[in-house]
Amino acid sequence: MLKSFFVLVLLAMIGVSTWASLQSNVFEGFRYVIADRWGVATLFDTYFSFLTIYLWIAYKHTTWLARAIWLVLILTLGSIAFSVFILREWSRSKTVEEFLCQKR
Repeated sequence: MLKSFFVLVLLAMIGVSTWASLQSNVFEGFRYVIADRWGVATLFDTYFSFLTIYLWIAYKHTTWLARAIWLVLILTLGSIAFSVFILREWSRSKTVEEFLCQKR
């Protein structure tokens, strides 16, 4: 069930990102978002969530290089990167406890 959910998230985010990029450049869209207070609030909410997720990723990885790479991926690709991380970790784990807690 969890794997199916993150496959759906990954595919949906790739699809909606591609669809949006066909209309306008991401930087052009960013200008519209930051022009509205709710857009700014949504960005804060989104990036605080990304950083929260990143704390778990940083816990699981023991090298600073892996932590730095995942930080850049999470902050630039968001749910796409997080879905890839979840699917990768899930495929390497035998139990839920290993998935959630084992360091790599």
